[in-house]
Amino acid sequence: MLYRVIQDNGGLPSDAVVCFCNTGKEDPNTLEFVHDCELNLNVKIHWLEYRSENPKFVVVDYATASRDGLPFEQLVTSRKYLPNPVARFCTSELKVLLIDRFMKSLGMDDYETMVGIRADEPRRAVKMRQDKLIPLVDAGITQKDVQAFWQSNDFDLSLKFMDGVTALGNCDLCFLKGPNQIKSLINNKPDRAIWWAKMEEKIGSTFRSDRPNYSQMMNFANKQENLFGEEETIACFCGD
Repeated sequence: MLYRVIQDNGGLPSDAVVCFCNTGKEDPNTLEFVHDCELNLNVKIHWLEYRSENPKFVVVDYATASRDGLPFEQLVTSRKYLPNPVARFCTSELKVLLIDRFMKSLGMDDYETMVGIRADEPRRAVKMRQDKLIPLVDAGITQKDVQAFWQSNDFDLSLKFMDGVTALGNCDLCFLKGPNQIKSLINNKPDRAIWWAKMEEKIGSTFRSDRPNYSQMMNFANKQENLFGEEETIACFCGD
């Protein structure tokens, strides 16, 4: 989407502000990709992170961006409870409201938000169209088009693509991912679960009440059998 905006306007419009909100729990490849976009597209990307103290955001960069979950941890510590599938305040605070606070700090109280969802994401498109610009939907761009675009470029996100999704997209072990997907990701890299288990212990509750906690899933990870039966991954887009 950013590439198309730049190409269609002969460069990034002077009043456009490009933001990336780092929760501290993104896969390292995501941070590499955003940095590569800055360098290869020659565009300024504002790296933002949540902080519990006013103005409740800080501007960082590729080198200083959190890689240990600090923004997310400050949020749940200040709230004293954990987000869950019903109360997804992590999305609003770490992404949506974060950008709003930053834009207002620039004196931009009235602005439009553009997001890169695709034409083959109809549920998201209907919801997003209410208050956001969705140019890829309007242009009929699908996942196949996006993949073809990146395959023709010198850099890419470099996350494993399976069954139409990148399993490590957004936060690495987001509680909206299916339990067997999480178990597989933990099995591949056990230390992914440490932060999530630590947050559950710190707050004294769980991200979900309908399945084992992250500490238990760490113990299950080395077992090969499907411990959860049929699973469902909840559609997640940090911006919904």
